[in-house]
Amino acid sequence: MKSAVIEKPGTITTHEHETHRVTRPDEVLVKVMASGICGTDVHIYHGEYMGSYPMTPGHEFSGVVIEVGEKVTRFKPGARVAVEPNISCDNCAACLNNRQNFCENWQAVGVTRPGAMAQYVLAPEKVVFDAGEIPFPQAAFMEPLSCVLHGIESAGIRLGDNVAVIGTGPIGMLLIRTARAGGATRFTVAELSEQRLEAARRDGVSEATTDVASLPSDRFDVVIDATGAPPMLSQAVRLARPGGRILMFGVSPQGKTATIEPFQVFRKGLSIFASYTSRRNSLQALSLIGSSRVRVDDLVSHRMPLESLEAGIHKIEDRRENAMKVMIFPNEESR
Repeated sequence: MKSAVIEKPGTITTHEHETHRVTRPDEVLVKVMASGICGTDVHIYHGEYMGSYPMTPGHEFSGVVIEVGEKVTRFKPGARVAVEPNISCDNCAACLNNRQNFCENWQAVGVTRPGAMAQYVLAPEKVVFDAGEIPFPQAAFMEPLSCVLHGIESAGIRLGDNVAVIGTGPIGMLLIRTARAGGATRFTVAELSEQRLEAARRDGVSEATTDVASLPSDRFDVVIDATGAPPMLSQAVRLARPGGRILMFGVSPQGKTATIEPFQVFRKGLSIFASYTSRRNSLQALSLIGSSRVRVDDLVSHRMPLESLEAGIHKIEDRRENAMKVMIFPNEESR
């Protein structure tokens, strides 16, 4: 089998080695058919996120079951599946209080263990989900959509909410579509890319601008930052109406700080939420994708083979490429 390996920050090579085999009774071996490049993968590539090197990234993926352990009961070879990368121990204080996303013994496919930028990957049965007839590239959105669902639930989206979203990359678009499915009715977006703004307009947003500073203060029920850029937090505080909610969804660079005026948070009675990974949202995500209630197929902008993983990361970083979701197909027949 082939795997793309980040040897050290900034260096990726393709390795050929023995195909993984099931060695644990609860394991499932999956042939990877589609694996999306995530912003987290970009951070790992640059050495800006947890994980040791060398490592194989890839945590947004779908595929076909090839082999199962003797205690696996829900899947047989040939099943079409999507995989939740976060693996909780289910026995620590966090897990026992339904905070599996903060598991004290957390592991993750593509972060702390070999990921899906490879032709085959191993995962425990408990994080594998039946994808049914959902096309593989769409099923690979299960993980990012599950994270979005957790964020939308945290922010408490309500019927008729007026929402501002900063950043309309693939995650920003998923946030808009999921908030709309949850009952929000009006969306205003700020995004530097004119092409992304045009895509948001086609998606039915009410107002779109390249200049977040031009948006009116004190207007929005919910303000969502999908960029992770620290200066956007102060903008979110300005934009939110009195009694409004702010969702910090984008991943900010570790060690960077933001400046806000605490008095404004107090005076306006704002609630600020952060959303870390997902929490038991995978079945919801697959249901929304499979029913087309949240559309994802049009977010795939580039389809590339495994050997082009590094080029795919550069496409995401190069604004001239207008990349949304770059999807890697480790097994060529799946393209």
